[in-house]
Amino acid sequence: MAATTPVRILLADDQPDIIDALRLLLLDEGYEVSPARSPAEAIDRLEAADFDLAILDLNYTRDTTSGQEGDDLMDRIRGIDPTLPVLVMSAGSSIADAVEALRRGARDYLEQPWDDEKVLAAVRTQIDLRRAVRRSQRLQEANTRLQRGATPPFIGDAPAIRQIRQTIERVAPSEASVLITGEHGTGKEVVAAWLHALSDRRTGPLVTMNAGGLAEGIVESELFGHVKGAFPDARVDRIGCFEMADEGTLFLDDIANMPLRLQAKLLRVLQTGEVVRVGSSRLRYVNVRVLSATNADLPSEIEAGRFREDLLYRLNTVVIHLPPLRERRDDIEPLARHFLSHCATRYRKPLRGLDADALAMLRRHAWPGNVRELAQAIERAVLMADQSATAISERDVGLPPLRPGPEVSAPDDLSLEAAERMFIEKVLARHDGHVRLAAKQLGMSRSALYRRLQQYGIRS
Repeated sequence: MAATTPVRILLADDQPDIIDALRLLLLDEGYEVSPARSPAEAIDRLEAADFDLAILDLNYTRDTTSGQEGDDLMDRIRGIDPTLPVLVMSAGSSIADAVEALRRGARDYLEQPWDDEKVLAAVRTQIDLRRAVRRSQRLQEANTRLQRGATPPFIGDAPAIRQIRQTIERVAPSEASVLITGEHGTGKEVVAAWLHALSDRRTGPLVTMNAGGLAEGIVESELFGHVKGAFPDARVDRIGCFEMADEGTLFLDDIANMPLRLQAKLLRVLQTGEVVRVGSSRLRYVNVRVLSATNADLPSEIEAGRFREDLLYRLNTVVIHLPPLRERRDDIEPLARHFLSHCATRYRKPLRGLDADALAMLRRHAWPGNVRELAQAIERAVLMADQSATAISERDVGLPPLRPGPEVSAPDDLSLEAAERMFIEKVLARHDGHVRLAAKQLGMSRSALYRRLQQYGIRS
């Protein structure tokens, strides 16, 4: 399985028992936790490393009731990383303190004693939103490079890749909706950026959103926006992705996992161009081209009642399917050399190629994580290579042998839903009921797997 970067959380509190309890809760979910026992220590850690989320106490020993130290810490964090999501929590603060923390940029306020599930839900939400922002930034950067005449991002000469290039160049200038399919890591985001960069909308915004990676209420707000007071945490009006993408392109990733109720609302927007923010009755009109992506088999999802057939017909005017890397093995070497050139420059190493044993190892590997896994493998190899080396060696690449799991089979007479349920149960059992690991093997988000568990009545 492709290596993934762990989510790093900064946890700042001066009470050891609070630190220990939260740390254990978060570690069990697979997060990497860095504790800080004072505002000064928290700032030191932020200046020394990147984090995906910060959880901060408002009150500290030197100032235990006013929340001033917590407010000062919030201001310092905003100065270091304005995009870092922050959750604040305290047992001794007033509502006014919580409102002030939110005014200074905190994303949410958690009261002590806390509820574990509420804490984890808030953490997951902010991590997913952080990833969506980063994905949008990557797409915008790719779009900028393409507009400046950079080399098209699809490297390789496999027949399927040549056909994809031709399709993109023909379809991009149109207003046609495009559905991009393929396994995780095959480059669906790259295709979306390329389509936008070559379109007549290229001077407009390119907005991306994971349509199935958030809780249903959050997905609706992210898509359509909300007005102040629409729900308890709606403290201000907020525009959604459709309004942000007006006169540009909206890329909806993981479209198969969008909740059914929201699929109906999405269909209406695609048909009419009318957006209604959550909690409002006012119609707003948008002019947006929608691109979507999935690694799921949508006809099977339709048959199982999890995806609307009429929505599929709105999304798939053109379908671009990206083949897995194992089906285009001749492209492994040029892709590896491309990533090597980029990483060697980034890490200031004199690496100019890969030796024969390293190339042989790359060609043997099954690449379940596809091009994304290959890029990570090359970056890791560059980091592991000797400072004076001029070529990547097999030792530098160091790919572990793949160990196939036990075969999961189903009787021929089982329905699709029954077979899926049995498969999910076996994967969960393989990981001792750990949802995060099971979702990773199944190739879906945790929220999508939780919906399947609820649908089939499976207990993790």
